[in-house]
Amino acid sequence: MTKRIVGLISLGLFTILAIMYFLHLQEIVEIPETVLVSFRWMFLTTMIMYAVYKRNLTTWILVSMLIGIEIGLDFPVFSQNLRVLSQIFLRLVKTIIAPILFATLVVGIAGHSSLKQVGRMGWKSILYFEVVTTIALFIGLLAINISQAGKGILLPEGFVEKLPDVKPQGWQDVVLHIFPENFVKSVYNGDVLPIVVFSIIFGIALAMLSEAKKRPMLDFTESLAETMFKFTNIVMYFAPFGVGAAIAVTVGHLGIDVLFNLLKLLATLYVALIAFILLVFLPVALIIKLPIKQFLRAASEPVSIAFATTSSESALPIAMENMEKFGVPRKIVSFVLPTGYTFNLDGTTLYLSLASVFVAQAAGLNMSFGEQVFMGLTLMLTSKGVAGVPRASLVILLGTAASFNLPLWPIMAILGIDELMDMARTSVNVTGNMLASCVIARWEGEFDDEKALAFQPD
Repeated sequence: MTKRIVGLISLGLFTILAIMYFLHLQEIVEIPETVLVSFRWMFLTTMIMYAVYKRNLTTWILVSMLIGIEIGLDFPVFSQNLRVLSQIFLRLVKTIIAPILFATLVVGIAGHSSLKQVGRMGWKSILYFEVVTTIALFIGLLAINISQAGKGILLPEGFVEKLPDVKPQGWQDVVLHIFPENFVKSVYNGDVLPIVVFSIIFGIALAMLSEAKKRPMLDFTESLAETMFKFTNIVMYFAPFGVGAAIAVTVGHLGIDVLFNLLKLLATLYVALIAFILLVFLPVALIIKLPIKQFLRAASEPVSIAFATTSSESALPIAMENMEKFGVPRKIVSFVLPTGYTFNLDGTTLYLSLASVFVAQAAGLNMSFGEQVFMGLTLMLTSKGVAGVPRASLVILLGTAASFNLPLWPIMAILGIDELMDMARTSVNVTGNMLASCVIARWEGEFDDEKALAFQPD
């Protein structure tokens, strides 16, 4: 009851504040700045109280972002002292990159390696996954190049991390860099692509071993992956401090204008995801003659869970149960959905392509479309297997940005709205995997239309 009252008070104060700003900006009523600041802090106080009652990390991240904005506006000089908090968070996140990539890729390959056993279902799934995620990649690149959400941010001199001097490289140098010379050295330098290549080859080699010799190492990598997921969750408890500090530093340096770029990025993502659903998911559903109304019923609960928790994995049990009731055989559901959580991250791929180019635009770097595609393919490859971790895309984005010599401050600014973006992309991930199970079932000639038409949610 108290939480609801505080929430209503916060909503009321926000409404009053919005009306005041509208009247002030339209010059209908001249409102002193001290009054606006006082109302902003009153609103923040109630939001902090709401977060205390809510006891939810997501709420604290959003509230910390608002606090950071206010500190950056009211105390621009002091806000720069908070940079150390954002740097601590950044360092903690960067420690996750190498072990989580290695573990998830090895488990994804060695755990689902025997395509001979799964036969046609294996290559059909992989083919479908990669075609759809590639389309998602290009839609994301097209959307961000149209919206130009990252352009127009005016940076004070000395704010951006200076990029290292890189000698011009030919295509031979680029290709050679992909292959690891020393795995430990690649981990130390944070070179994502060599880590990925090593992990893929390691996973294939592990898959070729007998079950007796493969199982100990597979158990180890599975345990490592789960440990790193928990590690990520622990680090995320520091996220409110890192996010608030990063936003305070950014607003203190750049002013309020940077927020318009972030909102533009958020709008670009949602429009791109809607376009992806209409241009890809809907035609696929029509092609396989899927009863769309019943499919939406089956997908509504898993998608709602994914949207609320920002974790695809939390929706997996109910998604598998609903797809089986919807007419997809259990043997297909049990293979396609878990495999899709590694190889079929449509929403995440689209988001990463958007965010990476946004970072380049914010830094004033003009990347050719070919360079954007190469970076997008790298992100698509490195994102495999992270569907179970909220905001794990941040880890992938940081690692790839470092590999392509992009500055890191725009990523820290993105983190302030990452929760809102994570909800949408995770929902698309779950929807895409549920649709994929229907596609493979139809392709195999085992989809049960009668069960699909008769489906009713519990």
